[in-house]
Amino acid sequence: MTLLLMAAGSGSRYGKLKQFDELGPKGEFLMEFAIYDAIKNGFGQIVVITKAENVSFLKDHLSQRLPQDVRLDVLAQELTDIPEGASFSGERKKPWGTAHAVWTARNVISGPFTVLNADDFYGQAAYQKAAEFMRGNQTDYALLGYTLKDTLSEHGSVSRGVCEVDGDNLIEVQERLKIVQQGDVLMDEDSGLTFTGHEQASMNFWVCRPSIFHKIEDALRIFLKNNNLVANSELYLPFMIQEMLQANEAVVKCIPSGGEWFGVTYASDKEKALENLKRKTDQGQYPSPLWA
Repeated sequence: MTLLLMAAGSGSRYGKLKQFDELGPKGEFLMEFAIYDAIKNGFGQIVVITKAENVSFLKDHLSQRLPQDVRLDVLAQELTDIPEGASFSGERKKPWGTAHAVWTARNVISGPFTVLNADDFYGQAAYQKAAEFMRGNQTDYALLGYTLKDTLSEHGSVSRGVCEVDGDNLIEVQERLKIVQQGDVLMDEDSGLTFTGHEQASMNFWVCRPSIFHKIEDALRIFLKNNNLVANSELYLPFMIQEMLQANEAVVKCIPSGGEWFGVTYASDKEKALENLKRKTDQGQYPSPLWA
C-alpha cells in the first residue's frame, strides 16, 4: 500500500510554504504525522509530490527519519511532464493541478494508494480504515469523509466538497466555495445554500487504483489542446473521479473517517495546529521525537 502526499502548493493564504512549517513538538512537519500514521497501519511506500526546488531537501529530510524498509519517492511536479505527443508552448507559473500531481507518480506506483494533502492532519483512524478497505476491496475507489461542521476555520470561510451519498456509495461531491458558520447552520455565501453541519465533507483523502493514471492522461491530452484551459485552469483529482463515477468506470465508497481533521489554511490556524499536535503527543498518541 502506498501513501501519496501532495506537497507542491504555494501557501498563498498561509503566507509561506506550510508543508515545511515546524508544527510538531520537536519541529516535525505536519506531513510527518501522516507518514507515521500510514506506516503504523502497514503502508510500505511513501510518495511525495513537490516542487522541483524542494525535492533534494525533502528527500534528505525524510530519508534520515523513515524506517529503512519503507520505500520513499520524492518527485517534482513540472509543467514539462506531459503525455507523449502532447505539447505546451505558452507561459504558465502554476502547476497543472492535483490530478497532474497524482499522474506524476505513475511510474513509481503499481498498486492501491491513498492520496491526501501534505498540509492537513487526518487522524489515525482514517489511515486504519483506508488500510482495511484496500486489504478487503480489490477494485473500488474510496473517499474518507469528515463531518462538515468539524472542518471549519475560526479565521475565515472555507471551501469544502460536500458529499452526496447513497448508502455507502458516493454519488457526487459538490464544491462549495465560501462556507461559514451562521448560528446553528452553515451557509455557503457563494450559493446561498445552508447545511446542518452533519453532512460528510471531502478533505481530499482518496483511495485510488492505478487505473486513475490512464484517466488523467486522457484528460491531460484534451486539456492541453484548449488554449483557454492551458492559460489559467487546472485539472483536479476530484473531477477526474467524478467523471469516472458518471461514466460507470469506477465505484467509489464514502467511508466516514471517524477521526479528527485540522488544517492550516490561514496563518492564524497555526497556533491551533501546534496545540493539537502537542496534546496528542502528551496523550501518548505519538512519540516525541516522532522518529526514534
